Amino acid sequence: MLTKEKRVFRQRVPSLRCAQASVDHPPRLVRAGLAAALIALVAGCGGGTPLGNPPDIPNGGGGTGGRQLSFAYFQRCINPIFLASLPIIGSNPPVTNTCGGAGCHDDANGAGGAFRVRPSAAPVSLLSTADVIRASDMYKNYYSAQGEVTFNSVPLSRLITKPLVRGVLHGGGQIFANDLDPNVQKLLYWMTNPIPVGQDELTTDLPGGPTCP
Repeated sequence: MLTKEKRVFRQRVPSLRCAQASVDHPPRLVRAGLAAALIALVAGCGGGTPLGNPPDIPNGGGGTGGRQLSFAYFQRCINPIFLASLPIIGSNPPVTNTCGGAGCHDDANGAGGAFRVRPSAAPVSLLSTADVIRASDMYKNYYSAQGEVTFNSVPLSRLITKPLVRGVLHGGGQIFANDLDPNVQKLLYWMTNPIPVGQDELTTDLPGGPTCP
């Protein structure tokens, strides 16, 4: 015969099992909330989360192989792209934004991952010494942008895939419609024409290419 204490214990056991099940398998409402929170994490400009970045792409054994891109062309043609007010494709109502804006890739307040821009960077005279150029904010912008380049496969560089939302999330939305966008053409021209090893990347400009200011 069961004692009163044993009957009470048996009545409590199912409640304990239900409590454990609620921990192991959260209710649908909780799971939905977690999913919404995860989506919100990638909503910030730049997508600075693991979901916002493509897989790492090796650069043929590591590093740039001594290759450098033209600082002179960057200052003249590429940096202005990061400061321009550009429309976000598909936004309704229409919205414009700048890559170097606060909340995006601004060096001070941006949330856009490793790529950083100092919007206040002043142009640097190419007649300055190498030390002066490399200490400038413009060179910091150049260095940060060059760090986004995949030399062995330029079209997979984040300066291309992010604003095109090509196989990767971008918190700032789609900025360029396709590869024919004039700004994409400038980026591709810059990235596919590295300065020959041994030449000065600071003052060597690129002849021809897309029209720049």
